[in-house]
This record gives sequence, C-alpha cells and structure tokens, in this order.
Amino acid sequence: MTTFAAFLRGVNVGGVNLKMAQVAAALEQAGFTNVKTILASGNVLLESRSGVDAVRKKAEKALRDEFGYDAWVLAYDLDTVRTISDKFPFEREVDGHHSYVTFVTDADVLDELAALAKDAGPDEKIKRGKGVIYWQVPNKGTLDTTIGKTMGKKRYKSSTTTRNLRTLDRLLK
Repeated sequence: MTTFAAFLRGVNVGGVNLKMAQVAAALEQAGFTNVKTILASGNVLLESRSGVDAVRKKAEKALRDEFGYDAWVLAYDLDTVRTISDKFPFEREVDGHHSYVTFVTDADVLDELAALAKDAGPDEKIKRGKGVIYWQVPNKGTLDTTIGKTMGKKRYKSSTTTRNLRTLDRLLK
C-alpha cells in the first residue's frame, strides 16, 4: 500500500462546499483505505495499491458521482510531497508573506506559469520546481499578484491546485 496526498481543487471556496466527513466516506466507498482529511480545504491522505494516475481518476469519479460537481483531484505519493516541500527555494516563514506551492500536472501549463516570473512584482517570488511552481507573496493582495490573477482562469482548473506550505507541513506530520 502506498500513502497518497490527494488535493481537491476548489473545495470550500467558490461555491463548492463539502463536508470533509462526507468526502472521506465517498473515497472509502470507492475503495481507498485509511482515508483522513486534513483541514476543510480538500486535503486528503489515503492509501491505495494503484498508481498515482489511477488514484487521481478514481478519486475524481467518486467525488463527481457522490456530490455532482466537476471534481478535479491532484494526487501524489507522500514521498513526492515531502521532496517538493523540502525543495521550497525561499525562506519558509517570512513575516507578512504567504509561502505557496502550486501543483501542476500539465507540462504546457507549468511552462506558462513559470514564465510569469519575469512579470512578477518586487514582493512576489516565483520559481519553477519539478511539476510545481513555488510562490511567495505578501499576505495582503494575493489575488492581485501575477500568479493570483492568472490562476483564476478556467484553463487551469483541471491541472493545478495551490497549497500553503504550512498545509503541506501538516500533511507530512
């Protein structure tokens, strides 16, 4: 069995409100084991014998069937999440700033987001990692930043999701 982190995109923001206990139950009914939700923002730890692509597709289908919304899930084995977190290229905790990781499954989208670094404001740090964009911005005005303005586009829904570095640390404990 492999432990995976499943990141549900857009849960409990923008009108998709799900109870995490119901999410866990739906994923258990789909055949996942040791399902545990972390926070109320769509972070799930679960175990499966399947590979990462199968986990993602199975979780998306389970959530779509159970809750009737256009579910998008990005899944990673826990060792990969740990490596991504460990490679955060900026100071992890900066007063007045948020530290984020945007997970990206589409290579073209990753290229597009990485290219935004050249347009970043003086307080916004953007760096490409393996399958991710590392991002650090001031606490206020996150949605007005280069990445913040871009991530709201519909084109990115199926292949990206962003997590605060502190959320990743909680998952990894």
